[in-house]
Parts: sequence; C-alpha cells; structure tokens
Amino acid sequence: MPSLLDGVYSLLLLAASPWLMVRAIRQGKYRAGWREKLLGSLPAPAKTGRRIWWHAVSVGEVHLLGPLLRESQRRFPDVEHVITTTTHTGLAAARERYPEQLSCYAPLDFSWAVRRAIRRVCPDLLVLVELELWPQLIRTVQRNGIPLAICNGRLGDRSFRGYRHFRWFFAPLLRGMRLVAAQDNETARRFRELGAREAAVHVTGSVKYDGVETDRENPRTMELRELAGIRQHEQVFVAGSTGDPEEAAVLSMFDALHAEFPHLRLVLVPRHPERFETVAKLLDASGHTWQRRSQLRQGITGEASRILLVDAMGELSAWWGLADVAFVGGSLNYRGGQNMIEPAAYAAAVCFGPHTHNFRDIVASLLNADGARVVHDAGELTAFARRCLEDLTFREGLGTNARRHVLSQLGSTQRTVDLLEPLLGAEINQTQRQAA
Repeated sequence: MPSLLDGVYSLLLLAASPWLMVRAIRQGKYRAGWREKLLGSLPAPAKTGRRIWWHAVSVGEVHLLGPLLRESQRRFPDVEHVITTTTHTGLAAARERYPEQLSCYAPLDFSWAVRRAIRRVCPDLLVLVELELWPQLIRTVQRNGIPLAICNGRLGDRSFRGYRHFRWFFAPLLRGMRLVAAQDNETARRFRELGAREAAVHVTGSVKYDGVETDRENPRTMELRELAGIRQHEQVFVAGSTGDPEEAAVLSMFDALHAEFPHLRLVLVPRHPERFETVAKLLDASGHTWQRRSQLRQGITGEASRILLVDAMGELSAWWGLADVAFVGGSLNYRGGQNMIEPAAYAAAVCFGPHTHNFRDIVASLLNADGARVVHDAGELTAFARRCLEDLTFREGLGTNARRHVLSQLGSTQRTVDLLEPLLGAEINQTQRQAA
C-alpha cells in the first residue's frame, strides 16, 4: 500500500507542477519548505523529553490552537510542543502567535517523508486539529505505537459525503484513533458512522468559543482604532473573511447608506491575500475614497477615509472588536462560512449569508439565541445594516444576546485536555488544577 500511494501522490504532484509553478511565480506561494514537505526534514526539537505534535492545516486551525496550547502548558509544564501546518500563511501565523514553540511545515504524505518526520519529532502524542486524514502519516504513527487524537473534530456535509464514499479506506484509519473530540453530537455520529470506535468519540464542544476575546478595549484593538483614526462616535461596519462576490455586496450596501449615515466607516478584510489587488481595483471603480491598511503609519494623523481595505493577515480578530455591525464572509458564496464566534463575542450585531454549512451548529445556536441574522443578498445586507444604524436598541440587543451565548459555551478546552491527559500519560497535580 505505501508504494501504491507514493506512486499516486507522485503522479498527482507531477500533474500539478505547472499550476504550482505559476502560483509560485505570480503569488509567491509554494516556494518554501520543500525539504520539510518532500523529505520530512523537520527541524529537530531542542529538548529531550515528552513531546506533543500538533498538526494544524492553515491559519484558522493555527489560531484555534491558542487555548489548547495554554492549557496544555499549564497542565504539562515539562512537555514540549511542535506545531506543523500545510500552508505558508498558516506557518507565518504559528510563528507569530507562538514564537516560543517550534513551528514548521508538515511532511507530504509520502512514506519516506512521514517516517523521517516522525524520527525527527519523536512525538509522544500526535493531535490533528479539526480533521486531516493523511493515510501514510496515520498508519506510520500507529505502527510506532504513538497515540493519535483529533481535537475540535469537524465534518461538514461535503467532507462527510466524500469520506463516506470511501469508507472502506478511511474506516481503518479512524478505528485506530485513540480520541475523537467532536464539536457536537451530529459530528460525533458522523465519525462513528465512518468507523471511529464508540469509546473513542466524545462531544467536547468547540474550542473556538474558548479562544475568543470579549473585551473591546483590548490593547490590539485599541492600537488599530488609533491607527485607522476611528473616533468613538463613528459607526463601524466590518466585513471579514470576504470573497467574491461579497465585497461587491458590501460596497453596494455602503453606496446606499453612506450619505444617510455620514459617520459610517467600512472596514473590509478579504479572506485570502491574493485577492487584495482584486478588491483594490473594485474599490477604485467604486468612486469612493479609500485607504490600505498597509499604508497607515503609527503616529501619523490626518483625514481618514471612510473605507479601509485591510491588506494584512492575522488581524481580523482585533478588527472585529471595532465592529458595531459585522458581516462574516464565505457565506454569500458557497465556501461554507467563516468563524462568526469572534464578532459575536464582542457583542457586535452579526449577520452572514445562508451558506454556513461548515458552522451549522454554531449558526443554529446563535440564531436560536437571537444573536445573529441571515442575509441572502446585497439588498438584505443593506436592510440589516440600515436597521442596525437606525435602531440602537435592536443593534445592542442582538449583540448582547450573541455575547451571552458565547460566554455560555465556554469550557471545551478544559474537556479536551482532560481527554488528552491519559494519552500522554502525565501525572497532574490535582491541587494545582483546582486552584487555576
């Protein structure tokens, strides 16, 4: 089986190589980390001792690691942590957010690469964040007797259908999992249906609730407020993690409302950096004056434009803290939505489109708590924004309900690390845990 998969992967990599080269030249992607990816030449950890290998696919999963790392470090102070990721932006986020940890690219699923990576890292536990089933990595880890866990497990409709078609292939991989910490009951049921053992599957809730900031006056948000020249009396609409055609819908909203609400500011944060220039051209064509985040300078004040394009990565969490009204992208197109917990935690009036299948249970619970609204097109987005800007009671009520719901969901991190503890075989000071 390894030689067969190696052959398949090699053919796929060869077929994709022209596309990869074009992306590398035009967008700077896929240039770095090939020794780690193809050869498994991961950096050797500095310490000797117990070690957890956390694999987070990209930026979203890397951000999710924050509360899990903090709790694990508190519980297991002698344990070293290694973070791997698949994407350039994910690695940059890991090194920025967790500079004290070793972060690097994950090996591609070639048999030689995963064997060498495991020898280099020597983990006592491998934790997959949300889900990424690489067969040869999983089989090699299991053959070496290393416990394997999934934390904050998530299976969207599309992923579940895909895995179910090849259940004969993926069931043995899931059957060897020592722990599957699922976000909700439906996800837990799906993991069991795909082959995970009943005793290994637990519902822990979403760690995303535990990692969010709730204080609008946190230092990073206050720094961005000053940098952008946003005054206290101004009303801020933040559109985050947007894609095509969502920026056009948001600009349509601003076209309709900017004259009626002269203190309205728009902060636009595209999901992917390669779209910054596309959105810039859209803003140029709109006729509105606008600014780039990259051109703002600390300590330099002047007349601020009413539209700001955030052409930087890793800042969205802090920008949400400025939002009176928030639109969460990836939801008017078919990407399946993005994290709506962060603006909800800040008590913003949150809306998103109808395509949020990646966050089904979070969306259902927010809507049930009267903490968000669904908008289906630019017209409904404009109507929602107008109501929020006109009706302070409505806007604040929606935001208060959203924040209250987020606070009620805390605790997934604690439950997850409780389940990881016996896999690591750590002796924990119970008095210290109760006092913390």
